[in-house]
Parts: sequence; C-alpha cells; structure tokens
Amino acid sequence: MAKKRRPQTKATKPQLIDGEVPVVGAREPCPCGSQRRYKACHGRAASQATTELVRRPFEGLPGEGDWVALRELVPAATVELSLRDGLPEGVPSVTLATVLPLAWPALRRQDGSVLVALQNDTATGDLSRDLADVLLRALEAEPGNPVAAGRPGPDGPRLQDVLDTGADFEPVVHSGFEFWVEAADESSPQVAASLERANEAVIPTVRLAGVDSAYWCEVPEKNHLRWVMPHPEEHLIDALARLHAVGRSDLGEGTRLVGSFRAHGLTVPVWDLPSSMTAADCEKPAAEFAERLAEALAATEPLTAAERSARSGLTSRQVTLN
Repeated sequence: MAKKRRPQTKATKPQLIDGEVPVVGAREPCPCGSQRRYKACHGRAASQATTELVRRPFEGLPGEGDWVALRELVPAATVELSLRDGLPEGVPSVTLATVLPLAWPALRRQDGSVLVALQNDTATGDLSRDLADVLLRALEAEPGNPVAAGRPGPDGPRLQDVLDTGADFEPVVHSGFEFWVEAADESSPQVAASLERANEAVIPTVRLAGVDSAYWCEVPEKNHLRWVMPHPEEHLIDALARLHAVGRSDLGEGTRLVGSFRAHGLTVPVWDLPSSMTAADCEKPAAEFAERLAEALAATEPLTAAERSARSGLTSRQVTLN
C-alpha cells in the first residue's frame, strides 16, 4: 500500500529581507517568516559561519609568530596588550597569558586588571573571535571573578578589531606560573594546587632575542629550537630543502633540522640541539641561519634532484598541531 504523502506547505515570503534575522532556538520557526525551522533556514548559515575553521586566526596582528608560539609551544608566558580604544575606566591593564588556573578562559582581578588565557579550548572555528569575545566580557566582569567560556556569534568582533594593531607584542617567558597569584586574595587552595601541578609540568623555555618568534626549550637528553616563520609554507619548505641538500640547514656542530610543525597557518621548523647548547648559544647561529634562509627564499630556479629529495624528507616529518 502506497504511503500517504504529507501535504506540502507553501512557504510564505520572508518578512525580514534587509533586516538582521534574530537568533532563536534551532527547532523554533525562523524569524524571517519562511515557516521553516531556524536550523534549516537562517540558522544553517549562522552555524556554518561559527564552525568554519579560520586557518590563520592571528593574521594582521603584530607578532603573529609569537601568538602561534604562545598558543602551541610555550608553557608559561605573558604579554601586555593594548586596546584599540584604550583601557576602560577601572581596568589598569590587560594581559594575555598562556594559561590561567583551573583552565579559566579569563580573570578579572580584584584591582580591575584583566588576564586572558590563550591555550584554552574554544567554541568556534575562529580563535580570534573567541578570544575577543572572552576579552570583552572580562572587561565588564565584576572584579575578583573568573570569566566563563562563551560562544560568540558569526558577526562578533575579532582580536584584530579590538586590539591596537600598531602596538608592540613583546612576550615575557616565565619559569613558572607564579604570575597567577600576584594578589593575595587569589591564593585559594584550588589555585595553589593548580599552580603546583602546572609548575611541575613546565619545560624550561627561552625566547631568542636576535630573531623573531624562535624559542629554545630544554628537554631530557637533547634541547630543541622551535622557530615560527611567517613565510608561505610551500615557499619556506623549498628554501629549507635548498639549504638541507647542501648541508647548510643546521645551527652548528651537533645540531640538526629534524622537521616542522604546522600551526595556525604558519610553519615551525624544529632543530635538535645538544643538551649542552643553551639559548644564549643559539643566538649567533640563528642569526646566521636567518641570512642563509633569506638567500634561499630569494632563489627562483627549480629544485634540483637532491633538493627535491631533501624536500620530500622534510615534508614527511611535518606534524600539524591544530
């Protein structure tokens, strides 16, 4: 027996053509007047906009490479942020931190200052929009309170809209997370326990002074240099392959370019270093490597067979972090 078809309801002409369609529950009728559920009408585009991955969320911000490093590679660091419209009344400072106690997205201190965590999970595919949302809500939070995570709309401001993009971005790397408890009233037992656990997991890390976005870290048996570079990935890998093929990709005796990370649209070459090689020891070799890399980036001739082989080896040792 043939199944009865439900009568088709003719959709009425949407009532809201040029105006903004309000956000409602997914199963509610769409406010545009189409007689369809919101999730099947205007909610579909809104949902896609908030989940679509922004490949380079920090593009256009000063220190893009350092933003990536602090998000993915550096355990404990802070940066003083400048806002495009200046600090609101009652907010003496805004500080970006790699992480905050108890995985708080942000914190409004008793003195009104704001800390925003960079390494937390985020709700949408646009990390910049998520962080801007947390920051703006922290500016309005009651002093002495953490700020919960939220889910910004697809048209909400991004960090590029909120921060002063002409200001310097100067990370300060810390050996631990004592900056969490600068105020005595934040030293609760829960925060103290979180601080102790976090400090136990810290890998000693130093930001190099002579080149941009390069971070030395100390691990058992060998040290590493992880250097976030702004060049387009394919062009950078070609340049690294040119150097690697002629034995000029190292940072001195006992060092080796071992591969790279991909993170937030940028490439992060990684070198193995001897355990005796300190961050200070890396400064001169890194500056010299930067000069060699600039020459290789300027080359336009096709890769040779040896360079293609080197490139294949480098790409096989790439790891995507996000």
